[in-house]
Amino acid sequence: MMSKKMKTMSAIPAKAPKPQFADNAIAVLERRYLMKDVEGNVIEEPQEMLWRVASTISSADIKYDKKADLDGLAMDFYTMMAEFDFMPNSPTLMNAGRELGQLSACFVLPVEDSMESIFEAVKQTALIHKSGGGTGFSFSRIRPQNDMVYSTKGVSSGPISFMGVFDTATETIKQGGTRRGANMAMLRVDHPDIMDFIKVKADLTKLNNFNISVAITDAFMQAVENDEDYDIINPRDKEVVARKNARKVFKQIVKQAWFSGEPGIVFIDRMNADNPTPELGAFEATNPCGEQPLLPHESCNLGSINLSTMVVNGTLDYDKIADIVGKAVHFLDNVVELNRYPLEQIKKVTQSNRKVGLGVMGFADMLIKLGIPYSSPEAEALAGKVMKFIDDAALQASSKLATIRGSFPNFKKSIYYTANPDVPVRNATRTTIAPTGTISILAGCSSGVEPLFAISYVRRIMDGDEFFEVNPVFEKMAKDNGFYSKALLKDIAEKGTLQGLTEIPAKYRKIFETAHDITPRNHIDIQAAFQAHVNNAVSKTINFSHTATEEDVHDAYMLSYKQGCKGVTIYRDGCRDNQVLSTGTTEAKKDAVAKDGHRTKRDRPRKLTGSTYQMETGCGPMYVTINEDEQGRPFELFNTVGKAGGCASSQCEALGRLVSLAWRSGQDAEPILHQLVGISCHKPFGFGENKILSCADAIAKAVQQHLEANGTCCTPCDKTHQMFGACPECGGVVEHEGGCCVCHACGYSECG
Repeated sequence: MMSKKMKTMSAIPAKAPKPQFADNAIAVLERRYLMKDVEGNVIEEPQEMLWRVASTISSADIKYDKKADLDGLAMDFYTMMAEFDFMPNSPTLMNAGRELGQLSACFVLPVEDSMESIFEAVKQTALIHKSGGGTGFSFSRIRPQNDMVYSTKGVSSGPISFMGVFDTATETIKQGGTRRGANMAMLRVDHPDIMDFIKVKADLTKLNNFNISVAITDAFMQAVENDEDYDIINPRDKEVVARKNARKVFKQIVKQAWFSGEPGIVFIDRMNADNPTPELGAFEATNPCGEQPLLPHESCNLGSINLSTMVVNGTLDYDKIADIVGKAVHFLDNVVELNRYPLEQIKKVTQSNRKVGLGVMGFADMLIKLGIPYSSPEAEALAGKVMKFIDDAALQASSKLATIRGSFPNFKKSIYYTANPDVPVRNATRTTIAPTGTISILAGCSSGVEPLFAISYVRRIMDGDEFFEVNPVFEKMAKDNGFYSKALLKDIAEKGTLQGLTEIPAKYRKIFETAHDITPRNHIDIQAAFQAHVNNAVSKTINFSHTATEEDVHDAYMLSYKQGCKGVTIYRDGCRDNQVLSTGTTEAKKDAVAKDGHRTKRDRPRKLTGSTYQMETGCGPMYVTINEDEQGRPFELFNTVGKAGGCASSQCEALGRLVSLAWRSGQDAEPILHQLVGISCHKPFGFGENKILSCADAIAKAVQQHLEANGTCCTPCDKTHQMFGACPECGGVVEHEGGCCVCHACGYSECG
């Protein structure tokens, strides 16, 4: 058994600054990052983790300089992490200096039009997810559904059916409990199955472990603008098999994105216009959040500079930014060298191009410290200025490394060699803006280039206590200027914005804008400003209010294309929470409302009929009985599980009583179903689609079966819903940012 304290590679120097992690950051570290013994006990301090990472990554220098000052370099790397100036992607923090040693977050795998290729990719996906990475695929090479398969004289099942195989494999692996499996599925807009692909997420029981995006060409966008038809091409033989009206297809993309937030769109030709090595092949897919296009079997490791800490004495310190950029590029290049790749093909391709992705976080905090509203022209201008500075500094740092270590092996096949063969470049790409949900929690800053999602929100902990999480920049300013109070935090949490709270001075209401205080155009302007100076792409969510129309989404997509973005992810507030269509009649609701407008409980008739469902749970068999009234509406629910008087039995009885009370008071069945589905406990039962996460989840599944049996369940649902309301791990607030869904309370991320 390992000792209580970890033995690090070398002792942490006494002069090393101690990181001041916030309480929620400590909780995230203990849950996901710090080393544990075989019994699950944490055996590593946060400071030891950072030194483990720094000393490991610095060791790569010895390959290029036998006299390298590894201790001094390790201190440089450690300090920029300990002072929250820079953080690498999660796999590096988790795995550097440990047995697994897999340090990259992003991978793309090829999927060719053969059974052998498809299932080889499934196997490779499993290995990558087991190691902590996420995967992207293009399914565009697979022949369409019902197309001829000459070898068997049968017909193809199409790309969407094979996506389900990858989804099931991901569900099974779950990355060993440290990071969820995450996938990106892309299909070209000219594929014959494109309409089915666009609508696949209309059923939320499908492809739970996938983000999906349509790969849109410039020709398609031109056809949309001109209201023209465009070619549909069978990938099997590259023959044109049909023509579709571009506006109708685009309208369907918009409609589905408005409805559920997916699919996203990727402007694939624009990504390939910036491909640094076009001789080696074209980009067909990206990583799970869409910001990192990669060649087949290529990986990329990411890291982010915290712009919030770059504000010194009220101004942006460009000298400090340049210093951190240089160290960060050095750090990330070392990661390419030291990484233990899950596949030999990935090692070969990755080390031939040595792509790194340096991005930013804390942009919103930086603006606030500078007194600049996120929605202002000044913010847009500063976004472009600071990113251009970072991109230029990253190229200089990469060239400096190349003079010592050599250019990346495919340099002579790159656009850099064509443009200027005498200037070496170490890394084929240097800059990417990725979502930073978890590492921004560790650094105590806002995520990526997103605005603040909330100034204050309620966090609930295991014993039922509640306390307020508050943006640290707001908390300091409020205390410094005399308007801080617990009552104010409660008002902000309930309202979701500072706007209208007159007890807060106007200048602070102006600069503390949240994601829903600004317009979609403001979001797009910032994304486009960063994109202009990023080698790869920008992961960002364009937030819409619940009342936004399909036309609003259409206009945002067109604006994004015209402004030079490489992809777009939108989320309309509450769209998934409100997909449940009402199944109760107006008369039923009137029956439950008294003349004074208050709901009343209907009396129970002497006789009711119903059905009983047996559900297998981690606590044993559960029997759920659902009785209906004379009109066939659910009226009451009873359930039994385990022994009478036990904890599970009493909890389930309480749930049954509350469900019955709601139904007898006129509440529809489906909203109750959606509140219970996906709640998890420590004793789940089963696998895949039949998995029961808890007794509450079992009750929800029984209600769903009952509604489906009676033909009254309008919307399929499962645990996926939990990601779009409350966090499935802690019940906290789920935020839609950076093209992903994250919980800042516990560090949960839908995208890993």
